[in-house]
Amino acid sequence: MAFIDYYKILEIDKKATEAEIKKAYRKLARKYHPDLNPNDKEAEKKFKELNEANEVLSHVENRKKYDAYGENWQHGEQYEKSTQQQQQYQGNGQQGGFNEGADFSDFFESMFGGRTQGNGGRRTTQFKGQDFNAELQLDLKDVFATHKRTLTINGKNIRITIPAGVENGQQIKISGLGGEGSSNGPKGDLYITFSIENHTNFKLEKHNLYTTVDVDLYTAILGGEITADTFNGKVKLILKPGTQNGSKVKLKGKGFPVYKKEGEFGDLYITYQIKIPTNLSEKEKELFTELAKLKTS
Repeated sequence: MAFIDYYKILEIDKKATEAEIKKAYRKLARKYHPDLNPNDKEAEKKFKELNEANEVLSHVENRKKYDAYGENWQHGEQYEKSTQQQQQYQGNGQQGGFNEGADFSDFFESMFGGRTQGNGGRRTTQFKGQDFNAELQLDLKDVFATHKRTLTINGKNIRITIPAGVENGQQIKISGLGGEGSSNGPKGDLYITFSIENHTNFKLEKHNLYTTVDVDLYTAILGGEITADTFNGKVKLILKPGTQNGSKVKLKGKGFPVYKKEGEFGDLYITYQIKIPTNLSEKEKELFTELAKLKTS
């Protein structure tokens, strides 16, 4: 496969920051996404190249290797180890190179297809395929329950199960869904990082949810029943007479699911916010005046 300049693919400079890489990838991925370019082979090829470039350049360590070794970046560690080994042999006074079985040139020949030996065989070294990295953007509501989702990774559609309770920034590994190995080496792995945005009225801390519920002044004073939202439905709450502004109630087990612990949930904490009535009628003002007089008498 011909060498691909990942920086050129993403239309960025080699000094681009992580944020600039992410921005460039998202812009171009939207432009060439298969769903927006059905039956367009060129767009499909471009989308595949974009994913490959992003998977390398958005990973700090992989980017360093790519900058140092170019198209051979995946074998950078093996190269460095061999260089250290060569230096060690030379430091021990073996100027004639490596001894048999540890020839420095063997490393390169085996890396790029091997070399023919005296018996006509080929010495090859297996290398694991490239690991792929992908970011999946979800809403908090999406991870309240376990569900399946289809992703397009490097031009291929894969279906994965997203467990309930997965957290923002959490990364999961799916073995064998990375790039093809070389010389019959194993496939790489797929690492998915979850980016979860919260567009709800609930604040999430660990597995507990926090929200505020408005209560009218009359119910707060006299007590009564109100309806409040939970993350997945409504509940009825009984307020005691004289409920104070800012008082809290805990609903056990009404919080967020705990990752990979089936049936286990955090708690929901509700803060009561007493609403003072406005635009009072003259009659209401008179009644409040009478109440004030009774309270001070």
